[in-house]
Amino acid sequence: MANHKSSIKRIRSNNAKRVQNRYYAKTARTALKKLRTSTAKKEAEELLPKVSAMLDKLAKRNIIHKNKAGNLKSKLTKKVNALAK
Repeated sequence: MANHKSSIKRIRSNNAKRVQNRYYAKTARTALKKLRTSTAKKEAEELLPKVSAMLDKLAKRNIIHKNKAGNLKSKLTKKVNALAK
């Protein structure tokens, strides 16, 4: 166990950030899944900007790598464009 006051505080803050990051990542994964399973083009087109924004925020906060966010956005955009009306 840590003995210094600053390291005890660092452990607390790291734990709080970890929980928050897991929440944001899980929310984004759920939104990704919803977008991937949608069959209606109109619904998918409405969801795409929201999911893209989520991925950008995750990449900005270093929760996921920026290239992974870009790859996911590219694949999702291709999928939405391929959907039939």
